[in-house]
Amino acid sequence: MIIVDNALKRREQEHNPVKVGIVGAGFIGRGATLSIERHTPGMTCSVLYNRSISRAKKAYKEAGIDSFKRAENAHEIDQIIEDGGYAVTDNPSALCQSKLLDVIIEATGEVEFGARVTMEAIKNKKHVVLMNAELDATLGPVLKTYADQMGVVLTNADGDQPGVIMNLLRFIETIGYQPVLAGNIKGLEDPYRTPRTQQGFAEKHNQSPKMCTSFADGTKLCLEMAIVSNATGFKTTQRGMYGPRCNHVKEALDLMPQEAMLNGGIVDYVLGAEPGPGVFVIGYNDEPILKEYMTYLKMGDGPFYLFYVPYHLPHLEVPISAARAVLFNDAVIRPLEGPVCDVVTIAKKDLKTGDALDGIGGFTCYGTIENSDLARKQNLLPIGLAENCIMKKDISRDQPITFDDVERPSNRISDKLWEEQMDRFF
Repeated sequence: MIIVDNALKRREQEHNPVKVGIVGAGFIGRGATLSIERHTPGMTCSVLYNRSISRAKKAYKEAGIDSFKRAENAHEIDQIIEDGGYAVTDNPSALCQSKLLDVIIEATGEVEFGARVTMEAIKNKKHVVLMNAELDATLGPVLKTYADQMGVVLTNADGDQPGVIMNLLRFIETIGYQPVLAGNIKGLEDPYRTPRTQQGFAEKHNQSPKMCTSFADGTKLCLEMAIVSNATGFKTTQRGMYGPRCNHVKEALDLMPQEAMLNGGIVDYVLGAEPGPGVFVIGYNDEPILKEYMTYLKMGDGPFYLFYVPYHLPHLEVPISAARAVLFNDAVIRPLEGPVCDVVTIAKKDLKTGDALDGIGGFTCYGTIENSDLARKQNLLPIGLAENCIMKKDISRDQPITFDDVERPSNRISDKLWEEQMDRFF
């Protein structure tokens, strides 16, 4: 951020702002639009896509933009941008094909739709910032291979837990510590929450009940930590991670398995701890002289040290991610190579033959993290591909669902990309 802010100020002085297109005018898309237009010099949200144009218009108005035009295609978008205006569209291809946009922020949380948009954006040599953990955790490794081929950045975002974790991890590496655990701080986890139980919370915070359910039932936590796993090579010690309950994140130093941390690193979380909702990283260094300094600085006696950030601010920080991609070709967080952890599908209730799965944040299933090699050995169905699958057999609550247990919808790009990801990395 310390470098990015000055680089953006220069773009402002040069009257050459970073031009952003946002896909999705929901909770995150609206917040990102507001942050860009009101508080980010040297950047403009030139185009907003939403299936419902009225929501895109609302997002602009909340950001103080009252004058905008509807665009049907890329040519119209570019003409509006050239004229110094703002565009709304219900055609996602129009953003991807625009010649004047620098970067696209994908903020829908949808796997199938997000995969189509991301692939088209990469094909048109656009940097892509994913505010879409659902897509990144499922197909991030194969999408990165396409981005690398086209010379563009595909990244998850500053401000969301994976990005905050990775920024902290890079920081502690820079000051001489070996990251051995990347962790999340979770306030609530109940795998049986549903859109019905989360309806009130969703209405209070102007979010979708399915999205709020994915927070409460642990699926989103696992998706986020799979993204971190794929970016670091860290594995989980067991299906679902360990997740000890504690009062403060500092207690994690005594609760996490040291041998596993030193054996390649792990992803995990603490439950019910302060300060939430934040993140933490455990670093290792056994140099005696550094131990002396860290003891003086009240960081503990080592050789394991805990570093944490007590907050995450997704809609406020995503403009930083867009700037890092465009101005520095720097990804906040992206896969190292192939999948390290998957988020697999678990029955939320007893399921019968013929039942349709409603996917992430629904009534029928939840997701939990598993090491990819074991998930592939057991042929487990990723939660990112579960939506609209039809059960071919009865499955009891809390049992994992395999590819053999379901009939998948036809002609999904997400399935094609998944098969390619498997062929490439396994």
